[in-house]
Amino acid sequence: MPHPAIIFFVLIGIVIVLSAIFGLLGTSISYEVADPASGEIEMRTTAVQSLLSVDGLRFMITSPVRNFLGFGSVGVIIIAMIGVGVAEESGLIATLVRKIVLIAPRSIFTFIVVMLGVVSSIAADAGYLVLVPLGAAAFHSLERHPLAGLAAAFSGVAAVFLVNLFVTPTDALLAEMTNDAIRMVDPAREVTLVGNLYFMIASSILMGILCTLITEKIVEPRLGPYTGGVPVEAAEGITAEQSKGLRYAGIALAVFVAVVALLTAPTNSVLRSPQTGEILSGSPFMDGLIIQISALFFTVGFAYGKGAGTIKDLTQAIGMIVKTFAGLAGLIFLLLVISQFIAFFSFTNMATVLAANLASLLQDAPINTIGYIIIFVLIIFLLDMLITGAVAKWAIFAPVFIPLFMQLGKDPNLVLAAYRVGDSPMNVMTPLNVYLGVMVGFASKYQKDAGIGTIVSLMLPYTAILIVVWTLLLIAWYLLGLPLGPA
Repeated sequence: MPHPAIIFFVLIGIVIVLSAIFGLLGTSISYEVADPASGEIEMRTTAVQSLLSVDGLRFMITSPVRNFLGFGSVGVIIIAMIGVGVAEESGLIATLVRKIVLIAPRSIFTFIVVMLGVVSSIAADAGYLVLVPLGAAAFHSLERHPLAGLAAAFSGVAAVFLVNLFVTPTDALLAEMTNDAIRMVDPAREVTLVGNLYFMIASSILMGILCTLITEKIVEPRLGPYTGGVPVEAAEGITAEQSKGLRYAGIALAVFVAVVALLTAPTNSVLRSPQTGEILSGSPFMDGLIIQISALFFTVGFAYGKGAGTIKDLTQAIGMIVKTFAGLAGLIFLLLVISQFIAFFSFTNMATVLAANLASLLQDAPINTIGYIIIFVLIIFLLDMLITGAVAKWAIFAPVFIPLFMQLGKDPNLVLAAYRVGDSPMNVMTPLNVYLGVMVGFASKYQKDAGIGTIVSLMLPYTAILIVVWTLLLIAWYLLGLPLGPA
């Protein structure tokens, strides 16, 4: 597969050609829409605009800088990674993972490993590169098969990737892209950063339990006793400096939470909505969530670094941030290309025309909302074999499926929740996952002839069972009318 940026350059070319063809054909659609101001239903006609017309050429020449600067995902990822970068570079995340693994009770040890993998999507590389080998080594030290530990950790990190117990930088990117797609239909409407939070938390715990059962009831019995001949290594403990760093981080966490509570809990406090006094709706607390997350990670990361001796002063911390930003160069370039694709696609009106036509067809088809959910989840699940990046894939599908489901009267948050379900389980099997080769390297330490097939066969039960059970969970959630997140 070519670089994701090349894929989007190709997609931009396809959009240009298709817009010219449909523009020449005079393609348009008339459909009913609710006026956001009056609430009345009105008839609207939308025609495809050609990017090769005079207006289209002017747009492509004059808008790229504006498209990029107006692309909210860029600012979100940069702000979020200020704090996450310090926490990761200072050693906090790696030490915290090691500490939890060392003290976890054996009876729930597998579940702890899986859940650490789930939570690690806050800083995905830490999960892949720290937790997975640590999980294998920990299982080995407990005289369990190390590949079962690798599978448990890998399932949490990758197969349950798009949900978490906490809001992550990826959630912010997905929410921004969702809102970009929503504005094609209703500029006055948007989803929030926590629109899927309740479903994410429930999915994280339930899928964590499921991955634990798969590991202990299917994968580990199939592997049998470990006979690879690799001696058990002495468990690497936490140094005195690292313990001191964790204490400092704990104190910093308590102080940070106390400050936020003081700014949120009292009536008419700074972080409450000035109009309604609410916390979870239209409040500075919600609007500034990314800043708070970044500040939290910076605070505890810096405190850990001071205690552990990995950070001497603010200058060194800034150096860590700069190093983190250097690693974001490829992502920022990709977001630059994605922002042009979304802007050009939006200009053509093809998404609106396609969504309105599909909505018209699907409304007449004998399919209910459950059928739409299943179809959408399967589409994303299958295409994850070819396009592994959650952000890159959502950039393609959000402008099409968000307007489509909105035309059918469905909540965009439901579409995003279905996307989370479809995108995650295949990550542990697709050869296009850049970390699959890394997993082979980790496995070869314990099984010399390990290859891609070893990992795929190891993870197949997770993919097959998760996609079925998780989809059923989403359907049950919808049928019960449960809120996906705070209103």
